[in-house]
Amino acid sequence: MEDGPQAVTLKSVATRIGKSHGTLLHHFGSAAGLQSALAAELAQDIAGRIAATVLAAKPGQADLGVIVDLAFDAFAHQGGGPLAAWMIMSGDTAALGPVFKVLHDLVERIGERDGQPVRERALALILLALGDALLGGLIAPALGLPREAVRRLAERLIAPHGLVDSTAAEASGAP
Repeated sequence: MEDGPQAVTLKSVATRIGKSHGTLLHHFGSAAGLQSALAAELAQDIAGRIAATVLAAKPGQADLGVIVDLAFDAFAHQGGGPLAAWMIMSGDTAALGPVFKVLHDLVERIGERDGQPVRERALALILLALGDALLGGLIAPALGLPREAVRRLAERLIAPHGLVDSTAAEASGAP
């Protein structure tokens, strides 16, 4: 993934792991199958860590910074953002099916937190993390904001009471 999603081919991965191209072709069927499996594995890993963080915390006590960082890092540093964008731009949205199932299962597992369903908060977090992975490094400076500004915005947005005016939040000492 360090060379981008377009480098995740059967040949390059086979060479990297010391297997034959035919072995990977037999197992995954195509480069798209390999990329889909990679995306699903990444989603499963991050969903498990987010679920563990949320479910281990008492209602209203989950460390939103940890949850936001897990999601944002999966899209930015682990390659989930470019991989998802590559699949979408190449027209292979069906390959994201396993990822969508992982996300659905995650919100079903968490259910309600703080008396509110997590679906909308999960949607906001995912879209912010994906957008940040693809454009955040360009947009934040153009707006005169620090690179981390969208992560703090995500924390406020997924907080139990949703997005509040940042000025009011700062005055009250809230994140």
